[in-house]
Amino acid sequence: MSRKRQKTVQEMEQPVVKLDVDYSTVDTEPAKERPYGREYTQARSKMPEKQLFEFAEYHPQEAERIGYSNYSYWKSVWNNFFQRKLAIVMGVVFIVLFVFTFIAPVISKFDVNNLRIDNDLAFISPNGEYWFGTDNLGRDYWSQVWSATRTSIILSVSVSIGQIFVGVVIGLVWGYVRKLDRFFTELYNFIDNIPTIIYMTLIALMVGKSTFIMGVSLIAFYWLGTARNIRNLVFMYRDREYNLASRCLGTGIRRILVKNIFPYLVSVIILRLALSIPGIIAFETTLSYLGLLDSSTPSLGILLRNARSYFLQFPYLLICPAAIVSLITVTFYLVGNAFSDACDPRNHV
Repeated sequence: MSRKRQKTVQEMEQPVVKLDVDYSTVDTEPAKERPYGREYTQARSKMPEKQLFEFAEYHPQEAERIGYSNYSYWKSVWNNFFQRKLAIVMGVVFIVLFVFTFIAPVISKFDVNNLRIDNDLAFISPNGEYWFGTDNLGRDYWSQVWSATRTSIILSVSVSIGQIFVGVVIGLVWGYVRKLDRFFTELYNFIDNIPTIIYMTLIALMVGKSTFIMGVSLIAFYWLGTARNIRNLVFMYRDREYNLASRCLGTGIRRILVKNIFPYLVSVIILRLALSIPGIIAFETTLSYLGLLDSSTPSLGILLRNARSYFLQFPYLLICPAAIVSLITVTFYLVGNAFSDACDPRNHV
């Protein structure tokens, strides 16, 4: 062993010496008022060893602020969302589109509820008098398209929010309460194995074809996919350490679901909501095409159904409602996808 190594070992083996400090002689001058630089260093080197130690001030309130965080979940969500310029633009486009469905009847030259059938005016191309042209019965197409857009948006948004709410509530209970897993699984298999269009056909023939009845029926069957997805996610989170600790402390089921698990599901819920709205519009178009919706209430699906026979000769009858459906689908997808990413806590800094 080298001499340098022996010397180091001997220094480590020496007993620790406790300093007997006379606190009455400790320099209590505030550090911020002392000079700095070489002169200060030389002056400190000449001071007695017991004066080189000083107390650190302790403030209980400042000590508690060490663990304080100014983090806000929703503030962080909106900060992340507003960084996506394309999603903001698409959101503004959809809002303008929806608001315009209420403005269009005001600036229109014709009242959608009092359109007169005139075969002599049938199939007039778009012009200064008829901005979107006329249909096969000579009625103004502009007022019909915007009235149908308002109906389809209200129907799709209402059904999507309703089925998301039902699906999330059932999914949380289904995934957390193990005793109910068998019941909801069998219920899911029973409903899901039969095509939804069969249920809708039976309801339309037995109950009615009104928009309200079809909307409630869609909520009654569309919650299955959402509930199944939420149930699988709850399975992943319910046995995490913080949830086990909450149960040991006697926290109730409702508080665990709302406070501990639900925040991790927000991004998935927003994404499913954004994707379900275009899906509802597409399904409403299918129901209208099959004649399962009341044609007295105009909707985009009914206009597309009526235009299918005249598309080759008069394409504007299909292009106008199809363009609006496409615009709604694209805007909701981009906005929903961006907001879903913003809601994911893993994307927060």
